[in-house]
Amino acid sequence: MKSLRKLVYGETLLSIALISGGFLTLFMFFDLADELQNLGRRSDADGPVYQLRHALLYVGLLLPNRLYELLPISVLIGTIFVMARLAQSSEYTILRTSGLDPWRALRLLLTLGSVFVALAFVIGDYVAPAADKASQLLKARYQGRITVGQTGAWLREKQPETNYVVNVKALTPNNDMQGIEIYEFNAQGVMQGMIEADRAQFEADDAWLLSKVRQKRFGSPAAATAAGNTEQPMVQTDLPQMRWPTQISSEMVAVALLRPDRMRTIDLFTYIRHLQDNGQNALRYEIEFWRKVFYPLSCLVMVILALPFAYLQMRSGGISAYVFAGVMIGISFFMMNNVAIYVGNLQQWQPWLAAAAPGLLYTAVSLTAFGWLVLRR
Repeated sequence: MKSLRKLVYGETLLSIALISGGFLTLFMFFDLADELQNLGRRSDADGPVYQLRHALLYVGLLLPNRLYELLPISVLIGTIFVMARLAQSSEYTILRTSGLDPWRALRLLLTLGSVFVALAFVIGDYVAPAADKASQLLKARYQGRITVGQTGAWLREKQPETNYVVNVKALTPNNDMQGIEIYEFNAQGVMQGMIEADRAQFEADDAWLLSKVRQKRFGSPAAATAAGNTEQPMVQTDLPQMRWPTQISSEMVAVALLRPDRMRTIDLFTYIRHLQDNGQNALRYEIEFWRKVFYPLSCLVMVILALPFAYLQMRSGGISAYVFAGVMIGISFFMMNNVAIYVGNLQQWQPWLAAAAPGLLYTAVSLTAFGWLVLRR
């Protein structure tokens, strides 16, 4: 059994590594070609110039996320190639006559798939989010700030007897915020004041340090009506700095400004709780959260789907057709995984169902193929 594991694991790991390297090289070439148009740009007139070495560093920081997205496809193609090659050379027939029954072969591949599940989780939850944030900050340093459209990111927070709606226009490379607007409402939904600030920094004690602040306070509409005024009175105060206590952390602002599918699972969970506590729709982020949970498990689905290829009758030169079939299956899984997220968001599906639907479908297909080609035939 030790020799069997050494043979199968060694061949499969080498195949998956080569395929992953080929995919990463291809996507790195595309990303670099896309970045060439930005060479020579500056964030401002006196800012540093975006050079080729910066583009190479930016493309390199995208590789962990590319690997995370491509890992299930690479596992599928690599395992199919090894299984088909062993069947073509009759090595798998020898292994079967030596006592390798289908269930033992399935356990063998599931053990290997579990390694890639752990690898996908580590890359997707730790390496890729840090690298993606560093790449965005690098791009912002040389080409401008990080923002979402023209309106920026909107957040909401409930505090005792007061509700706040916060708008952050952009995030700088130094993790500072720009263009801050904070709208204050009472429990009845009446606007009581507004705070505008050019910049803001995250403090360690759950607060923001606002700079160049313009604070506007509105009087009571009832008091204004009693005094015979038709307009609500306003008092404006200009302050060089102001400390605003809040539970909105830097991770929450980053989730709102950056792509949620490239954030850590714990950050997404915290942001979802924040949205739910403040009565906001969190469906999009819930789907992304469950997708982060289920996506690494797709590596197990891929190895189950690859096992029946070892039991097919192979002809000379026919292995390329099975590898091509593996590529098509992997691409279809990748496309369905993305489509299910948008459909689930539009149709208001249960978040876990929208995220798990592609994996469940391909699991059913793989188990059906395993039962028909392996157990029955």
